[in-house]
Amino acid sequence: MRYSQMFLPTIKEIPSDAEVISHQLMLRAGMIRKLTSGVYSYLPLGYRVIRKVEQIIREEMNRAGAQEIFMPTVQPAELWKESGRWTFYGKELLRFRDRRDSECCLGPTHEEVVTDIVRNGVKSYRQLPQNLYQIQTKFRDEMRPRFGLMRCREFSMKDAYSFDADAESADISYQKMFTAYNRIFERCGLKFRPVEADTGSIGGSYSHEFLVIADSGEDGMAYCASCGYAANLEKAEIAKPENDVIPREPFAIEAPKLEEVCTPEVRTIEEVCAFLKVRPEDVIKTLVFSADGIPVAVLVRGDEEVNEIKVKNYLGCDVLEMAMDDMIQATAGSPRGFVGPVGIKCRVMADYSLQKLTYVVVGANKENYHWKNAKYGRDFEVEAFADLRVVRETDPCPRCAGDIRFARGIEVGHVFKLGTKYSKAMKAVYLDKNGKEQYLVMGCYGIGVGRTVAACIEQYHDENGIIWPLTIAPYEVIITPVNMNDRDLAAAAEKLYTDLLTQGVEVIIDDRDERAGVKFKDADLIGIPLRVTIGPKNLAAGKVEIKDKRTGEVSMVSVAAVKNFILSAIR
Repeated sequence: MRYSQMFLPTIKEIPSDAEVISHQLMLRAGMIRKLTSGVYSYLPLGYRVIRKVEQIIREEMNRAGAQEIFMPTVQPAELWKESGRWTFYGKELLRFRDRRDSECCLGPTHEEVVTDIVRNGVKSYRQLPQNLYQIQTKFRDEMRPRFGLMRCREFSMKDAYSFDADAESADISYQKMFTAYNRIFERCGLKFRPVEADTGSIGGSYSHEFLVIADSGEDGMAYCASCGYAANLEKAEIAKPENDVIPREPFAIEAPKLEEVCTPEVRTIEEVCAFLKVRPEDVIKTLVFSADGIPVAVLVRGDEEVNEIKVKNYLGCDVLEMAMDDMIQATAGSPRGFVGPVGIKCRVMADYSLQKLTYVVVGANKENYHWKNAKYGRDFEVEAFADLRVVRETDPCPRCAGDIRFARGIEVGHVFKLGTKYSKAMKAVYLDKNGKEQYLVMGCYGIGVGRTVAACIEQYHDENGIIWPLTIAPYEVIITPVNMNDRDLAAAAEKLYTDLLTQGVEVIIDDRDERAGVKFKDADLIGIPLRVTIGPKNLAAGKVEIKDKRTGEVSMVSVAAVKNFILSAIR
């Protein structure tokens, strides 16, 4: 491609609304342009990268036995009402009515549509397993789209859906996709880690996120360097204590009695500790949640944080949210800030961290009062102890007791074991060997294509611009004659350009009438892996300069050998 003919509107200054480096560089390098909030156009350079990532995805999905289809963006409400997600999904689902007054939505995902396809096409166990995938535009009406392609409203996604006869076969399908995802991201040149994750609004029993390691990532992960365990912070487990709950009886004769203490306007853990001169780990934090409209109290140590995802999963509820003031008053008889487990009128769950506590401070369920010396088994009961808090770096690995470490990452892929969540709701069945109806067992598997490209830039860039891995670079080589008005330089550049094109190399010749410095800056900005510089002094000596963008290594190569040098480097 000739640079002079390319539509490549680069920008020198950093756009004011671009917060992360990938957003900045994709705008500056002329890869994307914003149309409206969270909606972007891909320009030629950016779209070439997108298509390369898509090609890698297609090759690996096909290799794993999946078959490509293409489903509509507009979906009827009836399917979403069958699955129960029409009201559950939330405002991210963009709903509208067509001219026939039928309720529709723009698809944020396609579980309902593909389940409808398969329930009408698969009748017998002999037709299983099946794995169908597409690469298609999705729309999620994010409240705060930001960070360019990292969190936009309209985006390109590869979504695949497996259908199996039983859980054992579904595990095989899941593992095939897990392996394929590892190959995809390896081929894209990314440093990544698969981590255990919560299933969220998609549902199902088990899932892994694929996180690209980057300091700018929105997702936190906890991992063990010893055994390889890894999970995002929502899912990261805390090992159950080896010792059981402290004995309830007999109590020592000198055991301190429960003591009510006036604590006027003392509500937070910090305020309680300062007022009563105790440590945060000697205070129980009691939080009241509404679980599908029913109050539930969750207890954690004062220096810990409740993990709402763990609480929701433990309770098995559809909706978990902090209780409103009226629910707290009805349940505890006091306003927020003075709630405790002694005499509370609801289910009470406690985190493992409370099992070894003896005498603690708790809210007295009475405004401006707390209890001192409260003891589990004597003054209050709990229904169960469970893993209900956020993991910390001081926690041991739940698998091997090794050291837990934290890192940040960008989610680029997610694989789910759905089980029969959608097949039961939508009556997607098949006949087994005995002619009996069974529900299809499903899995789903997504990759954000644009997000993968953005994550690559977050991971690979320098102060001058993007550093593309060769496999997904928009072009492999850029030829930069320092002066196109010099006939010898221009002729050498044109010959090399033609030779490389003949060999199938993706190459740009910068044939603009620009200063060398401008050309070098643009080449660095767009991040082409190999830059061939043709200058008068080197050419007079029969050589050209080749710079590897990733390593910064510069090689002086003879004109006669330059074509083979480049072919060797890229192949």
